[in-house]
Amino acid sequence: MFERRAVDEILRRFVREGHVQVKYWDGSFGHYGDVNSDLPPLRVEITDAQVARKLLVNASLALGEGYTNSKVLVDEEQLPLLFELIARNQPARPLRQPFRRKRNHKGAQQGYIEAHYDVGNDYYDLFLGETMLYSCAYFASEGIGLDEAQYRKVGHLLRKLQPKPGMRVLDIGCGWGHLAVAIAKAYDAQVLGITLSDKQLEGARELAEREGVKDLVTFEKVNYQDLKGKNRFNRVISVGMFEHVGKDNRDQYFAAVNRLLVPGGVSVLHTITQQQSRPVDAWIDKYIFPGGYLPTVAEIEDGLAKHGLWSVDRENLWWHYAETLRLWRERHRANRAKIVEMFDEEFYRMRDLWLTGSEAGFRYGQLGLTQEVFTKGKPADGSWPRSREYQYDY
Repeated sequence: MFERRAVDEILRRFVREGHVQVKYWDGSFGHYGDVNSDLPPLRVEITDAQVARKLLVNASLALGEGYTNSKVLVDEEQLPLLFELIARNQPARPLRQPFRRKRNHKGAQQGYIEAHYDVGNDYYDLFLGETMLYSCAYFASEGIGLDEAQYRKVGHLLRKLQPKPGMRVLDIGCGWGHLAVAIAKAYDAQVLGITLSDKQLEGARELAEREGVKDLVTFEKVNYQDLKGKNRFNRVISVGMFEHVGKDNRDQYFAAVNRLLVPGGVSVLHTITQQQSRPVDAWIDKYIFPGGYLPTVAEIEDGLAKHGLWSVDRENLWWHYAETLRLWRERHRANRAKIVEMFDEEFYRMRDLWLTGSEAGFRYGQLGLTQEVFTKGKPADGSWPRSREYQYDY
């Protein structure tokens, strides 16, 4: 019964807000936290003592794996409450839990990208919406849906990027191509979109063909580190890619952007950030985004300064990402039967758990969504906008 007593002791220390009811594999129950909490009680069942042993070693892995294989039972409707309580009761200093995270280096990056993105375009089409934009939407006004908010996000980003006709624009991590195609159509600019995903490359090229901009937009499967400085760009944008760069490779990214931008060029970086520097969650690293790292704003600013890049604007859209994830999960759940048929029940549960936990991370936890605008060299000629009004479509 060591496992039962040990888990009981940890939960009594950990749960300070909310109320958690746990049914153990031996039929006994434990009650933790504040029974008079305004939050509804969270009901959890642990069906296997082996799960409890794993919880004592690495709680993140044990919870994720246990939920996925149905050895930790939580009603799907209560998953948001589970992650809200995890966020609310998160210790200021993360627990030391042994886990060998995947090393992020150039030779491994394509495999890491393929592991997440190449599960199939048909799968992502079920919940991302008509734009196939796999990043935070922008709910600029009340009452708009996910698809409209994604179009608003593109407009918001491009007003920050300020492309002009005839410019050369680089989209690092172009996804399924919507942003690059939007730049070409709206600004008559020459755009290169790059990705390491075969499925995204296929979808992006099909989009350019459908939208009639093949003469303006080129999509290639290439690592940004392999682009040479002789191919310079007036504008560089990266949306939802920097999270894959890896903690030890940030300098390489900023050095590459500095090399690829013309003097006075503008770049926009749209990335998830975290409040404090800490490793990516072990379960996320193993099953969702291998090799990833979420930078702090300070780490981004430090990288810019080291490579002669000047920060001119920064915005945090954390609430917008929480809403995006909530709507993605709604669509994901609505297509449960199709997803289980495509893969299996465990795949659905794994991705549903990730979407729910991610929403809570933005709504209650450490996560933010940073849009950083920077230039190669400090604008000194008075041409830079004097207010932020240019970013908004009133």
